[in-house]
Amino acid sequence: MIHKGTAKGGENLKWQHRFRQALKMAVAGWKGKTFDFSKWTGRVFWGIDNSTLATNETIFSAITRLANSMATLPIKLYQNYEMKHNEVSDLLINNPNPNMTGFEFIRNLETSRNETGNGYALIERDIRLVPSRLKIINPAYVQPVIEQDTRELWYQILGEDGNRYFVHNMEMIHVKHIVGSNGLLGINPIKVLTNSIRFDKAVREFSLKEMESAPMSFILKYGANVDDEKRQRVINDFKRFYRENGGVLFQEPGVEIQELDRKYVAADTFVTERITRSRVANVFNMPVTMLNDTEGQSYSSNEQLMRMFVDLTLMPIVRQYEQEFNRKLLTPAERKAGYYFKFNTKALLRADTKTQAEYYTKAIRSGWMSQDEVRQLEDLPPVGGNASKLWVSGDLYPIEVDPRDRKTARK
Repeated sequence: MIHKGTAKGGENLKWQHRFRQALKMAVAGWKGKTFDFSKWTGRVFWGIDNSTLATNETIFSAITRLANSMATLPIKLYQNYEMKHNEVSDLLINNPNPNMTGFEFIRNLETSRNETGNGYALIERDIRLVPSRLKIINPAYVQPVIEQDTRELWYQILGEDGNRYFVHNMEMIHVKHIVGSNGLLGINPIKVLTNSIRFDKAVREFSLKEMESAPMSFILKYGANVDDEKRQRVINDFKRFYRENGGVLFQEPGVEIQELDRKYVAADTFVTERITRSRVANVFNMPVTMLNDTEGQSYSSNEQLMRMFVDLTLMPIVRQYEQEFNRKLLTPAERKAGYYFKFNTKALLRADTKTQAEYYTKAIRSGWMSQDEVRQLEDLPPVGGNASKLWVSGDLYPIEVDPRDRKTARK
């Protein structure tokens, strides 16, 4: 296990001492009689309230895109480029808590980050101080505070019993949008979009009323000499026509039916939707085309669009997650030994078959990828032997063979 095998004695003891000191300070700050997280089970703040997302399908689409993209990215534990596996990596990748998979954990955390500006997950540790559970907490119950003496960041959490509990920042995963000057909380992107949402909602409601009133927009004219009986017969005939949604309508002499011009113009709604979509994309820092906008910027290929999405949108988010996991789930000794968590963003940058084949061919012939590495990327088992070696074209030799011996090496 890494926590025992890679930790240097002095550094590990120093880290454990700092953790225990932080724990003692936390106990001093707790206002409840005991610190028992099991009492919080079942509270609303263990989940995420997504009611806000149901008010606007454009925002729902943007947050869904970001949350699913982050959850889809493979994440692995590495040591100096070599993939490793231990208790912490298994916790994060497969079983963060008894109620979630790794996919659900990342997606819910990212959804919370985009819906409220902040995503929180409490780190619970076992007796060896190894992370044993990651629990998502509703941001509405969390408030960052600075401890007066040490000036370190703590998180104040409202408990079920009404008491406030304090957790050191090393025991809380916190991913957020950008913060304002001297701030600790991420800015809520939905609040930034308040005016856009209000305008979009007003236009939709107005358009809906116009469409609903459009079938009633008729003027029924009849001559002054029409008696009451004939007038009622004309009205009943028109009601039947309207009730049956069309059909034959007899227009008798002295009766004129005129449809009022509709003030509702469908193009106005489309323009408003396009403006809203553009503003939502700007706030969430993503290409407008990712929100199914068929107008505006054009891309020569899906690969180009995905590369732009990964480079400009996902990379800052990915980096934030990686640094939170590395800093709070790994010890300083582990990081010094070369351990780190890393998302594989290349999973979203798959090219078409022709481009991918050309990429692999150049990689193999140029000697910076082996055939087995290519097979692994394509979910094929390695075959070993020469397929695991690096080759250079010539055509072809193991890369370690002296050029003077290449003819001999091919025999």
